[in-house]
Parts: sequence; structure tokens; C-alpha cells
Amino acid sequence: MNKFNLNKFLEKNNLSEDDKLFLLSIINDIYSHPEFQKRLDSKNYPHHSSISLGEHILNDAIVAYKIAKNKNYSYSNLKLIILIAMFHDLYEFPWQNSKIIKNKFQNLHGFTHPIEAAINAVTWFPEYFQNLEETKIIIDGIIHHMYPFPVRSLKNGFKETEINNLNKVNFLPSNIKQIIINSSCQNTFFKLSFSKSNSLEGKIVSKADRIVSLKEENLNFNSYKACITGKNPDLND
Repeated sequence: MNKFNLNKFLEKNNLSEDDKLFLLSIINDIYSHPEFQKRLDSKNYPHHSSISLGEHILNDAIVAYKIAKNKNYSYSNLKLIILIAMFHDLYEFPWQNSKIIKNKFQNLHGFTHPIEAAINAVTWFPEYFQNLEETKIIIDGIIHHMYPFPVRSLKNGFKETEINNLNKVNFLPSNIKQIIINSSCQNTFFKLSFSKSNSLEGKIVSKADRIVSLKEENLNFNSYKACITGKNPDLND
């Protein structure tokens, strides 16, 4: 298992013992999964130019939890918020300086990675997608976590999107596949959806992601530009 120490990480974020236990009760199975562990390696899965993708995801989960706890949301709300945060960036491959070529502008990483994350979350963690209403909330939160940055519309299906985990789509339950499509087709313009999440939970994760990203990147222009270009000169090729 990765050398990353989750307990020390939680302690560093000024969480009470009760808060740590609550978070661990929800995130531990996801955190322990081999695919999440891979994303804790900052060399293989750098997030923009400073930390690992896994650490970014954990930062989002903690900030989203703190926002929601301060508003006294219910256990059900808190659980869904944390799950969206833990799933929101589970995209397939490291993308910066990867030399992965996309043929269409709307298929660049910045626009398509929420779709990849939703597919991977359902594929790796199907136990969290058994309740239809909760599934809609989680998927919609993942798909629109980058708001106001848009996401690729799936109005014409998955095949034109050039996503890196297209091979997994055929194995998705048909109803979940349709939920992903429907979520991506809100407020569309030029094959992109400019919609915020429909749910309270999704809006909180989107807010947390903006807070975390600004803090992590310290307004680093290269890391934000990389969302479109795929190239980050702050990282070694």
C-alpha cells in the first residue's frame, strides 16, 4: 500500500477526533481501493503542479465536509457530499504532458474528465450506486463539479467523446448510463454543458473544489492552462 499516511493527513487538517472517525467511516473503503492508492503517487498521478491526485481528492472531501457540517446538514446529506468528493476526479490516466492527442476541442481533459470519473466510480464502487435517487445525486455532483467550467455533453452518446475509459461504458447498467447522459445534457452549447449541479450536495462539492484548487495551486497560471492544453511546463515530461 502507498506510504501516504491518512491519519496524519487528517490530523494536519485540524479535524476533531469525532470528525476524523466520521470521515473514515465513509471514505476508508474508497481510500483503500487499489485504484485510489495509485492516485496517491504524485509522480504517476500529479494534480496540476504540486500534489498527487489522491491528495487533492481527500482535500476536497475534507473541505466539503467542513462546509456542510457548519450548516448542520443531515447524515444522509453529509455522506452523499463526501462520496461525491471522493469520486469527483477519478479519471482514467494522468493527462498532463501525456501526449494523448484529442481530435476535437470539446474532448480535451478539462471537459471530459468528470465523465471518466463517473464511469470509474460506478465501475469500481458499484455498492454506492444501488439506490436510484442517491445515484442521481452522486453522478450529477461528479459531472458538474467543475462549474462554471463546462463538461462535455453526451447528447450524441459516448463514442464521440474520446474518453480514455470508453471500454467500460458497455459494462455500465443501462439506467446508470442514461443518468450520466441526462446529467451532461443540461444547458448545452457547442457540445458542452454549462450547468451547475442540481443538488445541494453537488453544489457544495463544486464550491469545495474551487476553494481547494485555488489553495493548492496558489493561482498558478500554468496548472490552470493545462486543463485546456494538456501541457504543464512545471512538470517534467
